[in-house]
Amino acid sequence: ESSCVFCVFQSNARGTVKDKLDFKVVEDVAALRKAVEGIGTTEKTLIEVLAQRSNAQRQIIASAYQKATGRTLQADLEGDTHGDFEDLLVALLAPPAVYDCKEVIKAIKGAGTTESTLTEIFASRSNKQIQALSEAYLAETGRSLTHDLKSEVSNDYGKALLLLAEALYEAGEKKWGTDESKFIDILCHRSVPQLRQTLVEYKNLSKKTLQESIESEMSGNLEKILVAIVKCVKSVPAYLAERLYKSMKGLGTTESTLTRILVSRSEVDLQDIKAEYKKLFGSSLLSQLESEVSGSYGNALKLLCGPDE
Repeated sequence: ESSCVFCVFQSNARGTVKDKLDFKVVEDVAALRKAVEGIGTTEKTLIEVLAQRSNAQRQIIASAYQKATGRTLQADLEGDTHGDFEDLLVALLAPPAVYDCKEVIKAIKGAGTTESTLTEIFASRSNKQIQALSEAYLAETGRSLTHDLKSEVSNDYGKALLLLAEALYEAGEKKWGTDESKFIDILCHRSVPQLRQTLVEYKNLSKKTLQESIESEMSGNLEKILVAIVKCVKSVPAYLAERLYKSMKGLGTTESTLTRILVSRSEVDLQDIKAEYKKLFGSSLLSQLESEVSGSYGNALKLLCGPDE
């Protein structure tokens, strides 16, 4: 398969969450039932079971749970937990493409499109992941993702998103210009190795980096998505480490970003994200989480993050 933009080889090897080796679905379902049906929900059990099984194993648990109880695990969790903790547990239950799809729906349908979520998802996902997300979107909404992006997200930013969503990653031999459509064209149409080469050539030609050029030529959401693409071409883990850092920096913590990145990358490259985080910001992601998030929500996130290596 030709290497398309962001089809960077992905394997479970760099995730923090793996299949549990002596996985016993009957025991897990019994433990979850006890946690949910007892007086007061035992959140500790919910965390131990759901945050320490792979997504595939969670699907098996959810299906066995429904067979045993006649209720869906998701509905029971939604009834018994609340806030960020509930959002995290529900996120863990969704297959990866369905989770991406739900985040995109939320971002498009939210009051004012949440561009930063769309930018993060479309810039950092591989071609395969975008295709799976598109299929999940169609199944969930009955409409094509590109149709909804066209109607909800306008202007050049919308154009860039559409190109990424349509997975139009053929190499286009285009000449450089600072005309925005050229930037969009080149960034959204090339393979990762070509783009890496392009970044080097651009710097040699123009004496400034492509990122600096984009930042000086453009503004707003278009600038943000093109810069995000450039960062992801260099390193998706470094880009996501920076997103995590920003979500915890300053006043308040953006829990939705923490949840999305830790859940969606826990079986992809969270080890690499943790390494980049330490390199870029001098402290470990785990120690940062320890000071920023607490309670059951914090405990579950720390389990997903895993110990410092």
